[in-house]
Amino acid sequence: MFVVVAYDISSDEKRNKCMNILKDYGNRVNFSVFECTVDAQKLKEIKEKINKLIDNKTDSVLYYILCDACKTKRTYSGAPNLSDLSDLDNTIIRL
Repeated sequence: MFVVVAYDISSDEKRNKCMNILKDYGNRVNFSVFECTVDAQKLKEIKEKINKLIDNKTDSVLYYILCDACKTKRTYSGAPNLSDLSDLDNTIIRL
């Protein structure tokens, strides 16, 4: 499944730890946004690791599970900040 993970974490140390967790599962596409292609078990692992890390009172993490059709409709404005374009199959359309 294709999952976009966006996080807002107040602590620099925790934010860096979150980034290090996510880089093992996907590609960083923005400062606090990753795109991951994972199965259900890997998504569960991500959530468990991040839930142990964050403070539920001050931090938030959003998981957007997108279908294949939705993935092909993503667009962007400005310069892409994509660490790896190899899996995109020309599916990002610049506005």
